[in-house]
Amino acid sequence: MLIDTHCHLDAAEFGRDRSDVARRACAAGVAGIVIPAVARDNFSTVRDLAHALPGGAYALGIHPMYVRHAADQDLDRLRDAVAQAMGDPRFVAVGEIGLDFFVEDIAQGEQRARQERFYHAQLKLAAEFGLPVLLHVRRSQDVLLKYLRRVEVPGGIAHAFNGSRQQADLFVARGFALGLGGEMTYERSRNIRRLATGMDLAALVLETDAPDIPPAWLPRDDRRNEPAELPRIAAVLGELRGLPVAEIAAATSANARRVLPRLSEALAA
Repeated sequence: MLIDTHCHLDAAEFGRDRSDVARRACAAGVAGIVIPAVARDNFSTVRDLAHALPGGAYALGIHPMYVRHAADQDLDRLRDAVAQAMGDPRFVAVGEIGLDFFVEDIAQGEQRARQERFYHAQLKLAAEFGLPVLLHVRRSQDVLLKYLRRVEVPGGIAHAFNGSRQQADLFVARGFALGLGGEMTYERSRNIRRLATGMDLAALVLETDAPDIPPAWLPRDDRRNEPAELPRIAAVLGELRGLPVAEIAAATSANARRVLPRLSEALAA
């Protein structure tokens, strides 16, 4: 079993062939796909998509890159949506939330403060409902950890992680797994590949972030990523660690179910 712990299947890039994308993933051995929301407007979309897929699951949250377009009242709407979703076996986490300090126009001043306010509020929401979180981690590891020390949540996934080993250990100590995907397949991604080989396998989960972060083998004229690429991504992790892909699949899937406890119910639904 393979689980794609982060896939934006609702994205416009899949508008023409979303059903075919899902079928290819299933045929490739991807038994579960977690679809995170990014804004209030797609809360119902990710829910409906998850229910339409075998092994589909979803998370609800406001992405840091969408915070500048969000109204303050969207946090109230998120809380209402989470409260309603608690009875849904397909609902697994609060996410995608976090901080993005890479995009310059939101990494400083009022926009940075707004990002931090929304992140803090969504952590408190996750703590209130006892839910793990899917974290957007982009040049923001230390500030994310600062807030995690203030608000205790039951772990989750540090998506597309590319921090230091020390930072990785701090996330893992707080119950997080590190999400590894297409970036790991590039030889130039030395830091990620060091983490992929040096961390305990129990600290790692697999993801695509489709349609983004395409792996190295996709042709230059078609860089759209999709969850069917996950077996080859798993094979790269196996090569780096000297392990058979079946062992990688079993371990990373077990890790995903551990850090997202409601995922087992979603997979069985």
